[in-house]
Amino acid sequence: METKSTDTAFFGQPRGLATLFFTEMWERFSYYGMRAILLFYMYFAIDKGGLGFSQATASSIMAIYGSLVYLSSVLGGFLSDRVFGPRRTVFMGGVLIMFGHIALAVPAGASALFASIGLIVVGTGLLKPNVSEMVGALYSTEDRRRDAGFNIFVFGINMGSLFAPYIVGTLGEKVNFHLGFSLAAIGMFFGLLQYWLDGRKYLSKDGLYASDPIERSDIRPLVIRWGLGIVALILVLILMALMDAFNLKNIILLISIVAIATPVVYFVVMLSSRKVTHNERRHVVAYIPLFIAAMLFWAIEEQGSVVLALFAQQRTNLTIGGWTMPAAYFQSLNPMFIMIYTPFFAILWTRLGKRQPSTTTKFAYGLMIAGVSYLFMALPGLIGGTSGRVSLLWLVGSWAIVEIAELLISPIGLSVTTRLAPNAFRSQMMSMWFLADAAGQAVNAQIVQFYSSSTEVPYFLAIGAVSVVFGIVLFIFRKPVFGLMKDVEIAAN
Repeated sequence: METKSTDTAFFGQPRGLATLFFTEMWERFSYYGMRAILLFYMYFAIDKGGLGFSQATASSIMAIYGSLVYLSSVLGGFLSDRVFGPRRTVFMGGVLIMFGHIALAVPAGASALFASIGLIVVGTGLLKPNVSEMVGALYSTEDRRRDAGFNIFVFGINMGSLFAPYIVGTLGEKVNFHLGFSLAAIGMFFGLLQYWLDGRKYLSKDGLYASDPIERSDIRPLVIRWGLGIVALILVLILMALMDAFNLKNIILLISIVAIATPVVYFVVMLSSRKVTHNERRHVVAYIPLFIAAMLFWAIEEQGSVVLALFAQQRTNLTIGGWTMPAAYFQSLNPMFIMIYTPFFAILWTRLGKRQPSTTTKFAYGLMIAGVSYLFMALPGLIGGTSGRVSLLWLVGSWAIVEIAELLISPIGLSVTTRLAPNAFRSQMMSMWFLADAAGQAVNAQIVQFYSSSTEVPYFLAIGAVSVVFGIVLFIFRKPVFGLMKDVEIAAN
């Protein structure tokens, strides 16, 4: 295997990037194919092949499902750093994801749905942070190809996501939901096969070992910490049952609270750890405002599979000639625009080099642009009311705007997370990046319940305005944040 500095076999990037590129491509095909039809499966009537949930319940489940997927990355980061190493952890996660999609493919009603959620939540938590951590490990800290490499990696993610809504969505909406879910399982199988065969040749053997293996002295504190957490959770559930509050809505609320509290606890643990040096502690502090910005961004972006999916189904004219387009097709707009924009951003960052905006500035711009995408979605209701159907170009335009924001935040966030990670928390720091998504979707689980045609305009206006304001605040404070991380920053402020 060539060294990090000389390996240019994959479009000028390390050859191992191709292995991880295609692994994540297939995993995202399975996940986004499932997500394209899951909301409709939950709230469509039983005689239409659905489960007959209310729209508010289905929307909350969809949002909290996404939150749990990324919340479980804490487990994946821990098992990678302390037990299995990233390569083994990724493979185990892929197996669980595949069985989760198989469970949905079985027509067993709500029980199969919740079994599938459990499997996919744990599996994705094991897989996603560690794939991204391995991408970062392909580069030295000063390698200027890093941001471009993460852009290429994100391109692979979106290539899998692009085709999934068309294939899975068509079968799911036009033929049978369970047939669509079975295709998601097949996609994950191909991802596992590719990872197993290609990874043995092109991924470092260092990934087979934990970076901070558990020692005997660590076992007692870990058992106490996890034990107290489990006992506390059980006591809360018992209390809910005694108060006659043990229902789906309150369980979703509890998960939302946990998803928001978890990153707070993680920041405290890292900042107080003896294994974190003074300079690494400064990096963690610099990461906090970036984390908050990412959380707000994902709260908007992830509503594409909930609020914008409902807008597509209920408020968009889906008839083209004599053909009615499945609403699931709109889920392909996210990856489509990412793939269109990615080459331009990769070239831009490479050519600018040290002259490119700082990470904090990119995040600020991204947050403001994300807010604009929701302000844009308020316009059709303001112009023509919210009772009829509107042109599909409104949704196309909104996604076109928000994906510019995603490319200013998502690949840059992945890259800066690997650069700011303390050595003892490498995979767990990557989990923090996904916890931003978990926290954003936890917020969504509470607010999407208020979306309807009657609240459409104020809903989009309020969320869009909050994002723009926070983006402006982050831009104002960009220099202090830059000062905390300038030793690993590759750009000028």
